[in-house]
This record gives sequence, C-alpha cells and structure tokens, in this order.
Amino acid sequence: MKDCLVKGIALNGKVRMYAISTTELCEQARLQHDLWPTSQAALGRIMSIGAIMAGMLKNDDDKIIIQVNGNGPIGTCMVECKRNGDVKGFVGDNEIYLKYNENNKLAVGLAVGTEGYLKVTRSMGMKVDFTGQVALQSGEIGDDFAYYFTVSEQTPSAVSVGVLVNTDYSCLAAGGLLIQIMPDATEEDIEQVEKVVASLQPISTLIKDGHTPDEILKGLFADTEILEESPVQWHCDCSKDRFKGALTTLKEEDLQEMIDEDHGCQVKCEYCNKTYDFSEEELKFIMEFRKSCGR
Repeated sequence: MKDCLVKGIALNGKVRMYAISTTELCEQARLQHDLWPTSQAALGRIMSIGAIMAGMLKNDDDKIIIQVNGNGPIGTCMVECKRNGDVKGFVGDNEIYLKYNENNKLAVGLAVGTEGYLKVTRSMGMKVDFTGQVALQSGEIGDDFAYYFTVSEQTPSAVSVGVLVNTDYSCLAAGGLLIQIMPDATEEDIEQVEKVVASLQPISTLIKDGHTPDEILKGLFADTEILEESPVQWHCDCSKDRFKGALTTLKEEDLQEMIDEDHGCQVKCEYCNKTYDFSEEELKFIMEFRKSCGR
C-alpha cells in the first residue's frame, strides 16, 4: 500500500475527516536515522498527524513545523510537512526502546515525557508565521494533538496515530486518523461521532490488516464522502546553497575561527544526515559577502 492522505466529510458536512497511511514514510525515517522502536514510534506518530495538518494548507510550498519536547529521554522531536506531501523529521535520541510493563506496548509517553510543550508553526509565505503552543498532556502524541486542536484552534477533535514495529525494527504499519466536529454540528451529530470514536480500532492495526485510508473513512459513517486523495512521501530539500545562507548569519569571529583553525567546515542536515563540506576559500567568500552587505 502506497502512503497517501485521504480527506472526507460526513453527517452532511458537520464532520471533517482525514485518514493517512505512513508505513513507507516511517520506514524511510527509520533508515535515515537508524531509529530504535520507541524513537520510531514517536517520530512516526508526529509525522502522521503533521502530514494531515499540512494537507489542510492551500499552497504546495506551505508547511507545518512541529516541535515536541516533554523533557523525556528522547529529547526534542522535530517534523516539517509540506502541503505537497513532503515530510521530514528527526528526534534527539534515535536509540530509545521503552515498553510499558502492563501491556508490552511501546512507551512513547515515557520517551517523550509530559513536562514540556507541543508547538505548531504554520509557514505560508507571509511576513509572519502563525504559531500555537500547548502543554503536553500525555506525551503519547494522539492525546496531545487532540488537546492542541481543541484549545489552540477551538475545534473539537479525535486523533488516532500509531506505529507498529517488526522484530527487526522495520516499520510494519503506520498511519493516522483525525475526526473534527464543525461548529454547526448538532447534539445528535456529536453523539454519533462519540459512538464512532468509542468503537475505533487502532489505526495502525487497520492499516496492518490491509485497509486503505479511503476504506477506513468510508467505514466510519454511512454517508462518508471522499473529497481528495494525495500522496505522502519522505523528502528532505536541504542543499549546500541553503547552508551557505545559514553560514552568512554566523558571527564574524566564528567564521574567522573556522577559516584560521579548521580551514573549512562541515555542516550536517539534522533531517536527513547529509553532510556538506565548505572549503577555506568558500568560507572566505562568505565572509566577504557579509562585509559587502554591511553585516
């Protein structure tokens, strides 16, 4: 099953729904960062809901940037998702493998922690980005985003995200589901949604069993209408030119130190681990460029 995002509505438009399969996306992230199971599950959950949120944007280059830090052992989790389906991300510690003793499930909440925040930034090509932030509730990601939608965006929402990991650490199944109640929904509509949510199977189990996002949405409500389907994929758009731009923002003394002591530098992309080498001459050119711009 190829990864994709499917959007739909139900109950005469009173409910908005998104289902996404991200198995290939999570596997690529695992390979890029050599992720252990709980690190993979945490990043995969965030990427799944992030890709759904990016699907709500208007333009292909619009993007969602998510930062999660609950002061747990995994450290900071960062994910960036574009409207065109491109997703990338990383976690502070890729070698986390924690389980809950009572059910043997991956302990994402323990890895992420709860003494911190969930921060969402919408970058839509405007002068100012739009940012919302809430305190983490459980560190399990699904609960935290449900809280974010309700508090920060005033949209009552149910969020299900999950990642199943094979014994060889590869991704077995992953995905996400978002159900949102529109402002004009009636009490009867809300009751129907609550019944559907109460009987939901884990999204990762549905995907493991072969259900497509389209089928998952159609199984929720009798009048489900599919509006759109779009691909989702791992893609990092880093480049040497981008890092050159970042180097121009460094202090002059830092650049000079790289030139005098290291005779160059190497920059690593945290999202994909690709490295870019800058020679001493290239750093001198950057230094001259800074001076010509009056920096």
